[in-house]
Amino acid sequence: MLPNASQPSATDHVPVLAAEVRELLAVRPEETVVDCTFGAGGHSELLAEDLHGRGKLIAIDVDPTVRPAFERFRRHAGVQTRLLRGNFAIVLEQLASNDVQVDAILIDLGVSSMQLDRPERGFSYASDAPLDMRMDPSAPLSARELVNESDERDLANIFRRFGEERYATQIARAIGRKRREHPIARTGELVEIIKRAIPTPARFGDGHPARRVFQALRIAVNDELGALESALPDAVRMLRPGGRLAVISFHSLEDRIVKRFLREQARGCICPPDFPICVCGNEPVVRELTRKAVRPGAAELAANPRASSARLRAAVKV
Repeated sequence: MLPNASQPSATDHVPVLAAEVRELLAVRPEETVVDCTFGAGGHSELLAEDLHGRGKLIAIDVDPTVRPAFERFRRHAGVQTRLLRGNFAIVLEQLASNDVQVDAILIDLGVSSMQLDRPERGFSYASDAPLDMRMDPSAPLSARELVNESDERDLANIFRRFGEERYATQIARAIGRKRREHPIARTGELVEIIKRAIPTPARFGDGHPARRVFQALRIAVNDELGALESALPDAVRMLRPGGRLAVISFHSLEDRIVKRFLREQARGCICPPDFPICVCGNEPVVRELTRKAVRPGAAELAANPRASSARLRAAVKV
């Protein structure tokens, strides 16, 4: 979490599951490391330390506002560094197509504290701001367009699928009624619509009543699940034998995608069980380092409540 949203720095940022990421990625001197979601640079700073002055760190981020944080990181990183601006799925595809080989890759999903703590970005339901939610401010689709132009049934499906929102239909209908009066342009107005659309007891239940809808809109606006599904095969393709991949997710859908992908990559023979011998020739591509998702401990949760939904999975290329 960033104490000063207007001037974020790598040293201010609290990276999620930091010790566990370092242990599983086990970065060594002279290796090449990729941080797919640089953000404020918290994870990159720790991974650069493990290179001990010998190696390379490639940072990726779709958000152009990370440049100042990266420049501060670069000045004291002690290793060769480079920032590639773009969606990590697209950048990994380009790197893999150019046969770039690396030793460790970290994908830290979700929205960064840097983005949440800047009200003008429109990610947070806690501040009244323009309804935006684009991780790349130049992207054509914002939450405002999605909320005001999508069919009510499509909105309800987004809230239900990406936010697991129990009252998705009621909220979508309430949005439809309000936008017929005037476009919904601000996060504060959307929060009030959500509150009025759900039963009174639900407003005082688990967490903020707008939390699931805001999460769903953010995932849809940035195509976060599509990016993850596209990036995972390219990440594994880029790894040298013995290379490690770690993925931090913050949503059950993300974690399910990572879990399913790693399990499939770790499988050997896929012949029917009644075949006497293997005829498929399929061999494992990775070995899972985490059979179950790693979760934050009590001490980390006390220091950084935003880590509560984090799940970490990792694998090594065989």
